Amino acid sequence: MRFYNYILGIIAIGLIAILNTSCSNNKTTNIDEKEQHFVDSVVNRLTLKQKIGQLCQFNTLGNINQMINLVKNDEVGSFLNVNDPEQINQLQKAALESPSGIPLIMGRDVIHGYKTVFPIPIGQASSFDTSLVRQACSIAAEEAASDGIRWTFSPMVDIARDPRWGRIAEGYGEDTYLASAMGIAAVKGYQGDNLNNPKSIAACVKHFAGYGAATAGRDYNSTFIPERQLRNVYLPPFKAVVKSGCASVMTSFNDNDGVPSTGNYHILTDILRFEWKFDGFVVTDWNSMSEMINHGFCADSENAALMAVTAGTDMEMCSRCYADNLENLVKKGVINEQLITERVKNIVRIKYRLGLFSNPYVNIPQEVKYSQKNLDVALKMSEESAILLKNEKVLPFGSNVKKILLTGPMADAPYDQLGTWCMDGESSHTITPLKAFQNSSYEVVYIPGIKYCRDKNTSEFQQVINAAKTVDAIVFVGGEESIMSGEAHSLSNIHLQGAQSELISQLSKVNKPLVTVIMAGRSLIIGEELDKSEAMLYWFHPGTMGGTALVNLLSGKAIPSAKTPVTFPKSEGQIPIYYNQNSTGRPASGKEPLLDEIPLNEKQTSLGYTSYYLDSGFGPLIPFGYGLSYTTFSFENLKINSNTFSINDTIEVSFNIKNTGDYDGVSIPQLYIRDLFGSITRPIKELKRFARVAVNKSSSIEYTFKLPVTDLAFCGMYFVDTIEPGKYKLWIAEDSSLQNALEYDFEVVIK
Repeated sequence: MRFYNYILGIIAIGLIAILNTSCSNNKTTNIDEKEQHFVDSVVNRLTLKQKIGQLCQFNTLGNINQMINLVKNDEVGSFLNVNDPEQINQLQKAALESPSGIPLIMGRDVIHGYKTVFPIPIGQASSFDTSLVRQACSIAAEEAASDGIRWTFSPMVDIARDPRWGRIAEGYGEDTYLASAMGIAAVKGYQGDNLNNPKSIAACVKHFAGYGAATAGRDYNSTFIPERQLRNVYLPPFKAVVKSGCASVMTSFNDNDGVPSTGNYHILTDILRFEWKFDGFVVTDWNSMSEMINHGFCADSENAALMAVTAGTDMEMCSRCYADNLENLVKKGVINEQLITERVKNIVRIKYRLGLFSNPYVNIPQEVKYSQKNLDVALKMSEESAILLKNEKVLPFGSNVKKILLTGPMADAPYDQLGTWCMDGESSHTITPLKAFQNSSYEVVYIPGIKYCRDKNTSEFQQVINAAKTVDAIVFVGGEESIMSGEAHSLSNIHLQGAQSELISQLSKVNKPLVTVIMAGRSLIIGEELDKSEAMLYWFHPGTMGGTALVNLLSGKAIPSAKTPVTFPKSEGQIPIYYNQNSTGRPASGKEPLLDEIPLNEKQTSLGYTSYYLDSGFGPLIPFGYGLSYTTFSFENLKINSNTFSINDTIEVSFNIKNTGDYDGVSIPQLYIRDLFGSITRPIKELKRFARVAVNKSSSIEYTFKLPVTDLAFCGMYFVDTIEPGKYKLWIAEDSSLQNALEYDFEVVIK
């Protein structure tokens, strides 16, 4: 063990030498000299103990006097989960009066709203509305800042292709481009035009990196992402968000290919600092530094502190590896104090940008919470995030629907409707479907049938069926309780739980229109329920205003426009399933026989030897980017500005969007491309642009996408981002299935 630690120490010293000689290279080219002078002047006068204190974030201790003592002794630079304005002001006063005089930064998980709760992030992604996401995050920032919270651990831009993973709820789905666009919008919303605005809060992009690829969808599990896939799929959203000015980055719990993120020099320093020129600070996830011992990557807490500080981790969340070991590591000569100094400067730089040195106190008026403006935005986002998966001319309800049966475990579940990671939302403010229907013009009969989503009790079923026979339409609202998704809430069975499917089945036999509404934290397997319903709306937990949004959608006051941000599988056996897979050498044609079509004693060679499941067939239940409206659209008259493009050109794709239905609505055209061959195997299609375009009924609008050829770059054979010459296909489509899509061939040439 001593030899092991000795070897690690030698390696660390070598890495530190590289870091110390290269630290001037990790700054952006546009250095703010005033800022740099201030940061240097603050940090250079600190003692080693004071520097180490700045690297430590502790969770609230519950005892304000203990916390004040830590602050007065310069033992802490940040607190987690303190959101009492009075306590925050006490702590900030103690910080300014401490020997270092450095204010605290107060962090909290403000994931999809603070008091006004918006749809969970994967629901926000289904809106395909970056401007609305930015607005929602701005509101969340203002409400949180009013209580003194100036730092949120959001956005999460982990690419997630396995709905068994509970934290798929916190991100923006399976697509790299969509996650990048949503992540940028979130950061701009939280941070505003200037971080020192007291209504802004610092964003923290997470989890760096690859966490969404956890093996078997089991949270905290290992990942095995090769470098090219990491750079082509999992890193681009982080790069986009960092380039947009995100103030901080959080390391992930997972090890990738054997190296835990918190101790991964390659991603934290080589990529984040040197390649991307990130000048904010890096914080661990909760206890992830000490958990490197559980991984078997570090021998003890001292070893964990050494590996983390060397790799590029600035602040430790909750565990005490830095607090207990860094001073001794410096005294032993294992690390250079200059490395600690650089880590502290990264943190102080963000505190300076937040304006905490000049105004650390809470003084924003409290009436910003639940303002009508905030609730209106929450309502709009709830409406825009509801995905219409099926509609057999049932919706919107016409004049013949006056009396409705409202049933199901989520019809009046004010807490669960808010969704996962909702630390500060108050269920007393939630507008549930029951509450909204009771305030509508509809006559409502409400019988829950099932008390909660996992409930297997069927004793109320007959009462529900009897009531169903007396109404004009049935609205079943089910799905998942909030606790069933999110961190540490992975599932191997992602069908509807409890007796929900049985109740839907019985309701489908009553000769009345059945509208099924699902509120969930992930894409569930809902093939049977979809078949048995005349209409289905799928919602990733919609937040505070979900009930009002539902009544608006069912009545036609609001028109559905959302699209699926993930692929819905037919069964767990298809997972992971995603639209932009690579082509195999033997892709399925779609004409191969399925299991029930194969005669007994059939010869093995007759099956065709292609890539598909005998039982599940050739595709998903629902493709990425799919969603219906109450109206219909067609795309026509595709025009492109050239057949051949060079690296510096921009591809301009124009087309007409025609509203061919009976309602005004919003179309979401999607631009996909395929690189037909490259130095490595390329995806069969990739989303490169999308838009929300309002088109009135019986009208047509011309729309143009602009795609710089540089956006076709990828990490190729030699691990360098490059634009390779060759032939491409381009589609304008309503979803990734490319049915009825407009298609065009073009070529990129090197001139």
